[in-house]
Amino acid sequence: MNMDIKGMLTDRAYATYDSGLEKEVRAGPMPQHIAVIMDGNRRYAEEVLGEAPLEGHKLGREKLEEVLHWCLELDIKILTVYAFSMENFKRDSDEVEYLMALLEQSLYDFAEDEDVHANRVAIKVIGERSALPENVQKAMDYAYERTGEYRDHILNMAIAYGGRQDIANAARAIAQDVKDGKLDIDDITEDTVSEYVSTTGMPDPDLVLRTSGEVRVSNFLLWQLAYSELYFTDVYWPGFRHIDFLRAIRTYQRRTRRFGR
Repeated sequence: MNMDIKGMLTDRAYATYDSGLEKEVRAGPMPQHIAVIMDGNRRYAEEVLGEAPLEGHKLGREKLEEVLHWCLELDIKILTVYAFSMENFKRDSDEVEYLMALLEQSLYDFAEDEDVHANRVAIKVIGERSALPENVQKAMDYAYERTGEYRDHILNMAIAYGGRQDIANAARAIAQDVKDGKLDIDDITEDTVSEYVSTTGMPDPDLVLRTSGEVRVSNFLLWQLAYSELYFTDVYWPGFRHIDFLRAIRTYQRRTRRFGR
């Protein structure tokens, strides 16, 4: 069979399957908050493309933009992504510098994205601001200035983030408020802690998904994912397709969420 014809048939089959899957997903309960551990950039570049690892990060940034738009199409209100962990600072200095530049540009790009403004998406960063270089902090401030008043959707970018650190910061702030007489120690509940972690005011993730085949949460949203549905796929992040996204949501829809009841 002519390769062009074979490719056309493959594309048509994919489009048909994708369309049917999306129709099925739209008919079910939609998660309002999806959190993503974006893993596999470097392996995708090396194993799939035969390129240098840094090329994978560039493609991973492009995939984030694509996934954000998929969420907007389904009216998923919040997307939280693990963009850079505290542990990532241990990587080679050239890679860290490249990632910081990529994150800086991403924040500026999202702040100017027409769809971001049309859908009133607030761009937020959670993590240790003081650990980030000044140029990234300026980009964070710019994104907040451009989108901070929006309330319809949220893109949370976890940069210099760690789940244990998030909880420790919350405990420190609670202790300070108790010391200052703003909070009674007997009034501290789980809801209190939720008000002090970095995602305060937002619902916890309904669905947490990780790409690349690794089956662990890697210090991501440890307080917030207590009752989240977890989904793991062996697809590397840059290769994550629309049908992979829809399959994750369909799996979420087929689970019975009892919340311990």
